[in-house]
Amino acid sequence: MKISDVIVGAVESALNELFQATGLQRPEGLKIGIEHPNYMTFGDYSTNIAMLLAKALRKPPAAIASDLKDILERDASIQALFYKIEVAPPGFINLYVDWKKWAYGYETRTTAQSSGQPRKKVLIEHTSINPNKSAHIGHLRNSCIGDTLARLLKRTGYQVEVHNYIDDLGNQLADTVVGMLHTSTEQSFARFGDFCWETYAKVNKAYKEIPALQNERAAVLHELEKGNTNIAWMGLLVAERIVREHLEEMKQFGIDYDVLVWESSIVREGLWSRAFDMLQTTARFQQETDGKLAGCWVLRQPNGEGDSGTGEGADYQADKVLVRSNGILTYTAKDIAYHLWKFGLLGTDFRYKKFADKLWSTHPEGTSRKIGHADLVINVIDYRQEYPQAMVKQALQALGFHEQAEQLRHVSYGVVSLSRETAAGLGVDTTEEKHSYPMSGRQGIGIKAADFLDRMEQVIEAKRSRKAGLSSRTIAAAAIRYYLLRFHLQTEVVFDLNQATEVSGNTGVYMLYSYARACSILDKAKAGLPEQIEMKGFDELDPQEYSLMRYIAYWPETLEAAKEELAPNILCSYVHELATLFNHFYASCPILKAEQHTMLFRLWLTQRFQETLHDALQVLGLPTPKRM
Repeated sequence: MKISDVIVGAVESALNELFQATGLQRPEGLKIGIEHPNYMTFGDYSTNIAMLLAKALRKPPAAIASDLKDILERDASIQALFYKIEVAPPGFINLYVDWKKWAYGYETRTTAQSSGQPRKKVLIEHTSINPNKSAHIGHLRNSCIGDTLARLLKRTGYQVEVHNYIDDLGNQLADTVVGMLHTSTEQSFARFGDFCWETYAKVNKAYKEIPALQNERAAVLHELEKGNTNIAWMGLLVAERIVREHLEEMKQFGIDYDVLVWESSIVREGLWSRAFDMLQTTARFQQETDGKLAGCWVLRQPNGEGDSGTGEGADYQADKVLVRSNGILTYTAKDIAYHLWKFGLLGTDFRYKKFADKLWSTHPEGTSRKIGHADLVINVIDYRQEYPQAMVKQALQALGFHEQAEQLRHVSYGVVSLSRETAAGLGVDTTEEKHSYPMSGRQGIGIKAADFLDRMEQVIEAKRSRKAGLSSRTIAAAAIRYYLLRFHLQTEVVFDLNQATEVSGNTGVYMLYSYARACSILDKAKAGLPEQIEMKGFDELDPQEYSLMRYIAYWPETLEAAKEELAPNILCSYVHELATLFNHFYASCPILKAEQHTMLFRLWLTQRFQETLHDALQVLGLPTPKRM
């Protein structure tokens, strides 16, 4: 049970009693906020609810807080967990946890509690890299965020299905195919994706030198969408080979998927045809008869005003072209059909074949499976895709699926760019001395995920004094994953190779060492810890003991906050602070050499830390090594 839930429940009851006694009306939308005071003198939890009620109750906040305090002190749930409540100016209510009672009845558990109710199904789409070249660190940030959200939602009781959408009908794959046919590359490459990386850059350079070559892209796109031609088979072989390399790369970071959804399946399995028929029932979906969009099918904005171009580059204008005048579908059109299917609204379905162990893929000759039909859909896509995501939601609303539109969440995040030093190392012209430089697949500029892992492994291997425990590559993958997760989602990650390969401070390596240290202490204690200990009195707690115990108690609330905000960086901030508090505790408070009574308590506290960090690292997708 979260301690904050106990407080919120008690305050709700107290407010009902207070407003009933006064006969006044409780303000609508009143939210009870619970905070963790920075200083222990202000308690372990605090609420400012009294200050929000001054106008409604026509009393000073301090007086309201005093009234609420009197009611709360009579509440059985508060008596069971807190030993003191105080009012502090200008009207805060501060609550002090009785840690002995918490230890016996409210300590953190590492298993989710089941309510016995059917689990809500969440479909998470992430990674979704164009299958035309190797993955770079920007793609990897997406995958780490998506995989962590999947782990987080599973941990908090949801049924989770993870999808990786493969755009095998897009411009990028067409460009790589054109490059294979019209450019030349003879150097050796370790991976097919690296060859395609070079080929993709070469063909985009060729487009500038020979503009007529871009006509080949349009021809290849037609062939890919038609299917079963020489060019279509070539595109399929390229895409499948690239996807298998992507899966192997992601697996090294602990990232996997349940389903691959190929864009071609949306067209060939009739999902778009069904979606097109549904869209025609709404006046918002119309075919233009004149002007520059003549012949195009357009999804209009709700106010009926807007304009749009025919290319994907027009995504940020008001109306959205879904079908071009030449009959080619835009990405957003197929995405609308895909999302109608995700929510089980199309009345038609894919067929599936095994692509790899425990991984299914849409396939025209596959079999039926119970996939999709989600209650909540989460798409992890960078902030540049906000407009297309909004169009999908508007299509759901236009069709009358308002509940599903509300359950469509776009987890937006900032892109990964390069620092000046790192960009210069890749041959980028940095004479302008900008703060950051974008990666560009078209120019072949970027840090490949596999190359970054190799570099990080070398750094770890060089700095390790002992080679027991996890391999250097496993530690390197964990360090990279943590690095990409710890930034706020909306932050542009300015990637600097030297900073990204640091192993001290707020790094994944520091978290793993902290966990291994706790395991080592507990192993050295050898004898099993008693189920119950004689808790030290509150006044006897060392400041480091108190700080660590209090922060452990905050874990369930942190887990809930990360779930509500869909923000892995909240978890990273928590584990860093938790590990720091534990290491301060370890440095200041002798454990195995302490007196028996103190030693048992500190071993118990170390075990609570280890359990909590284990839970958090598992959600973050990081290993929990007993030795490093």
